[in-house]
Amino acid sequence: MTEKSASAFRTISEVAKDLDLPQHVLRFWETKFPDIKPMKRGGGRRYYRPEDIDLIRRIQSLLHDNGYTIKGAQKLLREGSADDLPKPVEAAQPEASGMDEKQRKELTSIARELQDLRDILKA
Repeated sequence: MTEKSASAFRTISEVAKDLDLPQHVLRFWETKFPDIKPMKRGGGRRYYRPEDIDLIRRIQSLLHDNGYTIKGAQKLLREGSADDLPKPVEAAQPEASGMDEKQRKELTSIARELQDLRDILKA
């Protein structure tokens, strides 16, 4: 199969696979970040533009790598200050907590999912 050019539109399944995110997360982020505006064709099929994918990568980095909540990421993107952000200070280092890196990442992921669910329930 030939590789798409960098300027090609991508389906939700392609974006989800490339970014290692579930499709439902992409659809949810569309509701929370109005600047993500994929084109929708017949039947509601989504086609993401390269600028949509770049924004999704920034959001993913803010939420997953930098530890921001959805509201925090929204504020940073709205203010235009989401570039070159330092990572937040971790509450505990893996060695001090007795957790290895894999366990810490798993626990961090669960905490973010819970924050996302809390935000959904508040809405």
